[in-house]
Amino acid sequence: MQAQTKQRYFTPAEYLELEEKAEFRSEYHDGEIVAMTGGSINHNRIVGNLNAALKIALKGQAYEVFTNDLRLWLSQYRRYFYPDLMVVAGEPLFHENRNDTITNPLVIRKMGRNPVL
Repeated sequence: MQAQTKQRYFTPAEYLELEEKAEFRSEYHDGEIVAMTGGSINHNRIVGNLNAALKIALKGQAYEVFTNDLRLWLSQYRRYFYPDLMVVAGEPLFHENRNDTITNPLVIRKMGRNPVL
């Protein structure tokens, strides 16, 4: 019989505290902390091209495009993650007055192994 390891679940506050001290970014999936994988050159090209195309297409409009350096909080799914791209209409709204976590994207694009939902 194989021994089972007990899964540790974290609160959102515990995740944010750990994330502030971590050397590498991770995501929060309803209690689980998931390490982020590295991107490939093609992934980087795709994100860069989408970012450029969206910035050009939305120029002069009340939209702003953000890349994977900003975290997103989706309260209905209890998920913190770093989308490849987010589009926000108007001013970004920040989670609990943090300047690194957005709550009001209009469009989200996340590629890779950990799909958004």
